[in-house]
Amino acid sequence: MKYAIVEDGGKQYKAVVGETIEVDYFPAEIGEQLDLERVLLVAEDGEVVVGKPLVEGAKVQATVEAQVKGKKIVVFKYKPKKRYRVKAGHRQRYTRLRIDEIVKE
Repeated sequence: MKYAIVEDGGKQYKAVVGETIEVDYFPAEIGEQLDLERVLLVAEDGEVVVGKPLVEGAKVQATVEAQVKGKKIVVFKYKPKKRYRVKAGHRQRYTRLRIDEIVKE
């Protein structure tokens, strides 16, 4: 099994060919091809290449599948005996990527 560890938006993701990952939202059209160039590790058939800090010449090619929202998080602030109650919500936006290929030169 071939996989890579990529960094995007300060977070690390395991990219496996044919699977999808959800990264932080960035404006891109559905169907657009992307290259993730911050590859930290590439593993294939027991051979592991670890970058210092990045693997030279490695990139992950991906396609944008969808722009999605995560589950809703309820934020509730409350101060007892002071009649202070504030309720707010938040839904994080994500970009869903399908991993097409892992290229290591």
